[in-house]
Amino acid sequence: MEQKKKTIYCDNAATTRVLPEIAAEVTEILTSSYGNPSGLHSVSREAKEILASSRKRIADVLGCEANEIYFTGGGSEGDNWAIKGACEALSKKGKHIITSKIEHPAVLNTLKALKKQGFEITYLDVYENGIVRVEDLENAMRDDTILVCIMMANNEIGTVQPIKELAAAAKKRGALFFTDAVQAVGHIDVDLRDLGVDMLSFSGHKIHAPKGIGALYIKNGTRIGNLIDGGGQERKKRGGTENVAGAAALARAVEYMCAGEGKAKREEILNIRNTLIDKLLSIPYTRLNGDREKRLPGNLNISFEFIEGESLIMWLDIMGVCASTGSACSTASLDPSHVLLAIGLPHEIAHGSLRLTLDVENTMEQTEEIYAIVKNAVERLRMMSPLYEKVLKGE
Repeated sequence: MEQKKKTIYCDNAATTRVLPEIAAEVTEILTSSYGNPSGLHSVSREAKEILASSRKRIADVLGCEANEIYFTGGGSEGDNWAIKGACEALSKKGKHIITSKIEHPAVLNTLKALKKQGFEITYLDVYENGIVRVEDLENAMRDDTILVCIMMANNEIGTVQPIKELAAAAKKRGALFFTDAVQAVGHIDVDLRDLGVDMLSFSGHKIHAPKGIGALYIKNGTRIGNLIDGGGQERKKRGGTENVAGAAALARAVEYMCAGEGKAKREEILNIRNTLIDKLLSIPYTRLNGDREKRLPGNLNISFEFIEGESLIMWLDIMGVCASTGSACSTASLDPSHVLLAIGLPHEIAHGSLRLTLDVENTMEQTEEIYAIVKNAVERLRMMSPLYEKVLKGE
């Protein structure tokens, strides 16, 4: 029997492997502490205690009050709730919202839906480095601006935004500030006591907890409507029986990635990333997308001229490297990534992007193998390109 090639997983921005200790805790709760937290008997009380403890553990790490953490089904739900809830509560004050051109589809499509309801959206530029400028936000603010939505870290190019300064600019004009921190929590420091945001969403499966669990931080005193009406769960703000095992897993993951072993490995991940960037940029006709320094420790997004990103991803998969591309490889659209277009890449270069996202389970030893596989794939794919053939001929 042919031995299966060992996989090098470099797609952690898409999802992470659930850590064995977190999986074990989830299994234990699902089989032993299986009660409905809203019940009155002992099994339900045990589940309720786990839920309360999980909420407090998360709050302690992120620097907020336990009653400011609301459990959700994931990042997209948190984004929808924050944005739609704020607009519902503040629509009488105004209908102007400000965001950036590189937000996640969970934000952009939510805003698109609100535009149909009469809300006006302003999209801020991010320039070549992928960073929103505070002065652009200040200039875009109006008396009827009710909400500013700017992600903390981009899921494609990894750029980290100056959220504290942006939030202060929004607050100065009386608008709420929401940040999608799905890619940030667990990978960079997040201190809600210092950040100054009104709402912040994050998701478990980006930090080694299971899919289907996330949380939305809502600062005390912030008034937003409900997204899910139902029973009295989550202090009557989010209906539906709570995912107790998921909440415990999220708490464990937040502790691990924000304050424990995961945080301790950030410098190592950064060194691996920088080594890999230098190696890949040695391949001719390549460029790094996004700011070199103001980016997530494990993110690198590189464009290779004269190839299609989809073909590159498929080749890498055959060779045992799991990665992704910024172009729309999983849809019928032929358009490249909106993020890469927003930083000024022409279509033909944006189509040839490769995103590698590293995490605690990647090692420095893998960099040479990843580089060799990518280099080989790029060279082979370019040999099929008529445009590259012209370059070789000096035409």
